[in-house]
Amino acid sequence: MKFKKLIEIGWEEWIALPELNLPAIRAKIDTGAKTSALHAFMVEKFVDDGIEKVKFGIHPVPERPEIEVYSVARLVDEREVTSSNGQTELRYVIQVMAQFGKEKWPIEITLTNRETMNYRMLIGRSAMEGKVLVVPEQSFLLGSLSAELYESIKTYKHDRALKICILSKAPNHYSTTRIASVAESKGYQVDIINPEKCYAQVGSYEQGVSYQGRLLRAYDVIIPQIGEAITTHGLAIIRQLECFGSYCINTSEAISNARDKLLVQQLLSRGNISIPITAYGNAPSNIDDLIKVVHGAPLIIKSFNNAYVASSILVETNKAAHAVIQVFSNLKTNFIVQEYIAQDMCKLIRCIVLGGKVIAAIDAAQETTKMSDSKIKTKKILKLTAEERKVAVRAVRILGLKYAAVELLRTSDRCLVMDVSTAITFKKIELLTKKDIASTLVEYIEHHARPTVASIALSK
Repeated sequence: MKFKKLIEIGWEEWIALPELNLPAIRAKIDTGAKTSALHAFMVEKFVDDGIEKVKFGIHPVPERPEIEVYSVARLVDEREVTSSNGQTELRYVIQVMAQFGKEKWPIEITLTNRETMNYRMLIGRSAMEGKVLVVPEQSFLLGSLSAELYESIKTYKHDRALKICILSKAPNHYSTTRIASVAESKGYQVDIINPEKCYAQVGSYEQGVSYQGRLLRAYDVIIPQIGEAITTHGLAIIRQLECFGSYCINTSEAISNARDKLLVQQLLSRGNISIPITAYGNAPSNIDDLIKVVHGAPLIIKSFNNAYVASSILVETNKAAHAVIQVFSNLKTNFIVQEYIAQDMCKLIRCIVLGGKVIAAIDAAQETTKMSDSKIKTKKILKLTAEERKVAVRAVRILGLKYAAVELLRTSDRCLVMDVSTAITFKKIELLTKKDIASTLVEYIEHHARPTVASIALSK
């Protein structure tokens, strides 16, 4: 289809994809890409009446992660696509009608996870050829659309009870039992599975994960509660379960991001989130420079084991810092050096973020202090500023997480993110804030998960 007069569009535009139930999505025009790309998660290929199709979920509005749309489209191809960062990925390709202002025509779109990107869709050359003229210094020449258009879209309703897997090596842990108890009270089937006792079957006829000799089929929901000590093995098990289309409150990729503390610093810094000054290097000749970068001692040195923090050391003098770094360098151990921020004039805050909202927050000092019931009742509730809430939510979103604990350091003039963790414990937070974290989590899952096609919990 060619138009007599080319449609002028800016470098970013609002478009609609009616066949995917997307009445408004803000897209970036990318003339460097041949094919358009759309954010998608829980992508699953299936056959319907002999026709190959894919079903997937979409978060169309980055600022509104609670808006979640599920779509089905006919599969037209599978292609290897190299992204702008040089990574090659095999993607599903669909073809749907796209509406640009008053005009619409079919375009090919590849599906990929763009959860951490500001634009959930890129418009490539093949969608524009012979139809549009890009005016790079302009934007939204086709007019504006609103996220309010999604209010009329019906949310998914479950036609049966969800089957939930909690991955935890501590079945009696408070947070694990609270989540399981709330879910079971709603009639959901819950299995608490120790990931250390699981093994993955890859490339075999019966692909999947086995637990104590039994093959686990796809669950509707995966709630990872894995500690850092078993990160590598735990992530492998989560990835295998994700292959069956299960809804994972935090994906394996997002958890991996959060566990790599150097990567966390790099991603947050790139996202303009304030963090402690951090230096990384492994050559002995760089030791003095590393110390200078963080303004000298006292400073923090964190060593890594396969990217995950193995130890954290507070060093009081430059001489001691030099000696510790020299040891790590000689041992070929990766490490980072961070500035030390005295907390006597600051407040360390621990908050829990779920689905783009801070659902609870406490003074972190209270979490490690033993208090009687009477003291807990009289303790003042900590209030976050609007900026602190915004920083916590953005930090979690940048890492691709939906559910995380964030440590914030409130100083006299700024708010720093000290840590983002997916190993979430909330006993003390529930006691101090009187917030029902477990019920809030299960309710969130109810609104965002859906039964998988072939969901059988434990194969007998």
